[in-house]
Amino acid sequence: MHVVVCKTHKICAHEDLLAILDRYVPALKEGDVVAVTSKIVALCQGRVVPKDGATSKNDLIRQEAEWFVEHASPHSKKITIAIKEGMLIASAGIDESNVKQQYVLWPSQPQQAAAAIWAHLKKRDGLHHLGVILTDSQTHPLRWGVMGVGLAWCGFRPLWDCRGTQDIWGQALRVTTMNVLDGLAASAVIMMGESAEQTPIAIVHDAPYVRFSDVPPTKQDTQALRIAQQDDLYAPLLQSVEWKKGG
Repeated sequence: MHVVVCKTHKICAHEDLLAILDRYVPALKEGDVVAVTSKIVALCQGRVVPKDGATSKNDLIRQEAEWFVEHASPHSKKITIAIKEGMLIASAGIDESNVKQQYVLWPSQPQQAAAAIWAHLKKRDGLHHLGVILTDSQTHPLRWGVMGVGLAWCGFRPLWDCRGTQDIWGQALRVTTMNVLDGLAASAVIMMGESAEQTPIAIVHDAPYVRFSDVPPTKQDTQALRIAQQDDLYAPLLQSVEWKKGG
């Protein structure tokens, strides 16, 4: 597997995303996976709120979150953990880095946005097999630092099911499923960087365990990636707090 990044100009709100992709993404080949930061998708959608406006960041988080929990932190005044798009994410994905005096929200309808990018690039380069990922960065419990995560995807199956296969000692695997989506997102984001690199697009060549699809994910496909709280490995933690309804 090989990852290359595409350097762009400083992207601002209300630019044409497909024009940006055409300008900076070179001709793709069969089996490539294109990762695009969700921030530039959101910027192009105009999903920004001025910092000097009437709405505070805390209010925005409550509006954007499906569910949220607020708590005091020794590192800052208040931290809000949210559930949005089936993911556990700090501040409901709202960010304020690499923009001037604005809050950037998550993209609207991220799966549809990924599908639009996929359809455009497939047609542009005459491809049959192409993957697209919208990425963001996420923290993990008990670990410092952020890692890339897949917010949305199109053109491939996000999971590789190992159940029913055998390990090196011939033991049957009963629960192991590889998260191809987030693995590719993490690889792309580590190459994109997190600060002033100005490389919000990455192309993953020759990625393993990618099973391509000819159609965008259905609602059933996206739901299949999610785990209900009561079934999650971390259910005792997730269900030990009082989640507040957002929106």
